[in-house]
Amino acid sequence: MKEDIRTSRLLKQISKIAKSPVLEASAMPPQVYHSEDFFKLEKEQLFARDWICVGREDNTRAPGDFLTWKLGDQPIFAIRGEDSTLRAFSNVCLHRMMPLLEGTGNSKTIVCPYHAWTYGNDGSLRNAPLIEKKVQAHLKRKRLPRIRLEIWKGWIYVTLNKDAKSVASQLEKLEPVVSPYQMENYVSVVHRDYTWQTNWKLLVENFMEGYHLPVVHNKTVGRWFPSKKTKFPRQRCNSFTYQTFIKDETALYGGAHKKNKKLRGIQRHTSIMPTIFPSHMYVLAPDHLWYLTLNPINLGEVKIRFGLSLAPEVNQSLKNNSSFVSDMDDFFEKVNAEDKKIVEALFESTSSLLAAPGPLSWLEREIHDFIVYLSKRLNRRTFEGSNQ
Repeated sequence: MKEDIRTSRLLKQISKIAKSPVLEASAMPPQVYHSEDFFKLEKEQLFARDWICVGREDNTRAPGDFLTWKLGDQPIFAIRGEDSTLRAFSNVCLHRMMPLLEGTGNSKTIVCPYHAWTYGNDGSLRNAPLIEKKVQAHLKRKRLPRIRLEIWKGWIYVTLNKDAKSVASQLEKLEPVVSPYQMENYVSVVHRDYTWQTNWKLLVENFMEGYHLPVVHNKTVGRWFPSKKTKFPRQRCNSFTYQTFIKDETALYGGAHKKNKKLRGIQRHTSIMPTIFPSHMYVLAPDHLWYLTLNPINLGEVKIRFGLSLAPEVNQSLKNNSSFVSDMDDFFEKVNAEDKKIVEALFESTSSLLAAPGPLSWLEREIHDFIVYLSKRLNRRTFEGSNQ
């Protein structure tokens, strides 16, 4: 009962911040990063109901290619079928409820590591060893529960919510912003997972604001970040937010390749940084794309899927430059290490007795957008698919 009262108070505080103008708003109260009850609500109302990105489609090119993830408390996997269709299923065996697949890889058949029940990559049960014949006949009609999956601009999104509007409709207003870059054609060159010791919201907030870049990333991406040229959308959107920024010609990464004929003028040096709520963030540049998508494991631990992709003309030009990808990967590893240090320190410091939020900068406009999103989702106990 006390936890319910505390959560209600936190929701009221967040609602008040959400209703304030950006320049009069503050950051969220520190308790939102440390309340187990609040985290439970997030899993129920956000991660089990919204569209969640699990990676790039071109990481599952061949039949049998799969990747795993978690939606709230529901393990899932997405796998490329023999018919080249990408499908998602519950990652729980129909026998004793053992997880079937781990990580990423390729598997023509899915064999449970507990009792070797075997499934096709269409979700059908193929074999249940040492089970009576009468039961076997019944089991042959069984299939792994299907999970909704949609592809948008090369991204794989999944949801447990049968009533959620399509990804395309929810991101309709983002489509004309990113379409000139044709990111669906970017080629994945790096794909890995990490685990950081922090609350997932601290990581989202850190990624989406440029206020910290000249300080935290002064030796990496912060060198090329012109704060005064940062722009935000005029209208707030329920499902996403973004900013655009321009890099000059001294930037090591972020400019269009000479063979890029689709971008013109200032677009050739403009990057877009969307956050698709609740947990998908990326930087889309004329020459590359890098992203994070998050899976909260518990209150202070988050699994991060990191990826790096290249524009097709950049990828095609690398035949005589094998070190380019490793150099770029090393660079963004440094960026991630810089952020890891910050967000893990934030998780520790926000638990202190005297921790209190301060006012937001205009460069933290997207944090306010995030607070508005959280307020709308978490203050409603029942999800409506028409809310987007």
